[in-house]
Amino acid sequence: MIIKDTSFDEERALYHSDGVELVGCSFDGPADGESALKESRNVTFRKGFCNLRYPFWHVEGLVISDTRMTPLCRAALWYTKNALITGTELHGIKAVRECSNISIDRCSIDSTEFGWFSDLLSVRNTTAKSEYPFLRSSHLSLYRFQLDGKYSFQYISSSVLIGCTLNTKDAFWHAKNVYVKDSVINGEYLGWYSENVTFENCIISGTQPLCYCKNLKLIHCEMRDADLSFELSDVEATLTAPIESIKNPKSGTIRVPSVGLLIMEDGAEGKVITDAQAHGSDC
Repeated sequence: MIIKDTSFDEERALYHSDGVELVGCSFDGPADGESALKESRNVTFRKGFCNLRYPFWHVEGLVISDTRMTPLCRAALWYTKNALITGTELHGIKAVRECSNISIDRCSIDSTEFGWFSDLLSVRNTTAKSEYPFLRSSHLSLYRFQLDGKYSFQYISSSVLIGCTLNTKDAFWHAKNVYVKDSVINGEYLGWYSENVTFENCIISGTQPLCYCKNLKLIHCEMRDADLSFELSDVEATLTAPIESIKNPKSGTIRVPSVGLLIMEDGAEGKVITDAQAHGSDC
């Protein structure tokens, strides 16, 4: 069934639909109803406008394209499976939560607490503003993703980020089994208490990064304005530029052109090898 250019504002206006295609439709109006497509299947929503709460809960098989979700469209997708979202503004709080197999491409996200408790979430060619994104999500796949956030990627697992720019604060805390490549990470207190996290060809900046980590790897990375790095971490690192300071790496080897300040105390057993040491120079 195809429905065109129609506005819905009643409670559960299209509840339990199956195989519906909505083109140029809106969820908006004085009745102020919520949950328009709750418990629906095989839904297509194109060139739409969502200005009411909870429109896509418990939907299985969903395509959304060229649509605007306003700040009044709270918690747009919860408990939804198998969705493709393209060319869309997701601008309501808590836009995606406890969802699985969700693909997002060429979208604009402005959503506090975005992407919590989700699995198999792919985000490509997309910009996002979110204070606390991706909490406890797994199997994330992010490509050319640009984020302005604060407490990002906490407790995520089994995830890959490639070609991303992340402006954030306490990112990747308690993250596990994560690979980040060709990315720029600007933040503070990066990656504390993480396990099996690898950064390759990345630029990392911010105070006290990568402390209390287990099995941390940095491959050809540059660390800028990074002070008191690697405290009590198990780390293998090859850095391509001088670093401001390193403090008490627990174990492993850090290879770096030079270190502004090296602090080794409290039984730290990690090795720091500078270019001068590698070439047998006393300089």
